[in-house]
Amino acid sequence: MRKILTLIVAAATLGPAPAWAQDIAGIEDCTRTSGLDRRTGCLQSNVNVLQRLVTRNALEAQQKLAAAGNEIAALKAALAAVQARLEALQAAAEKKPESK
Repeated sequence: MRKILTLIVAAATLGPAPAWAQDIAGIEDCTRTSGLDRRTGCLQSNVNVLQRLVTRNALEAQQKLAAAGNEIAALKAALAAVQARLEALQAAAEKKPESK
C-alpha cells in the first residue's frame, strides 16, 4: 500500500509539466514599453491583431462547416440513389421466377 501511495505522489509531482505561454505572431510585449501612450498603443495593436485572428479563424471555420454541409447533402443524395436502385433490384428479383 505504501509503494502505491509513493508511486501516486511521484506521478502527481513529476507527471504534469508546467504549461508555458505560446507566442502569437504579431503580438508585442507591452510590459517593456515606457510611457502610457506607447503602452496603450501597444495594447491596442495587440487587441487589433487578436481581433483579426479571431475573425479569420471564424471565417475559416464557417467555410469548413459549409463545405461539410455540402458534402453531407451530396452523400445523402448518393445514398438515396443507391437505396432506390437496391429496391428496384430487389423488386425485380422477387418478380423473376426461380429456375431450376
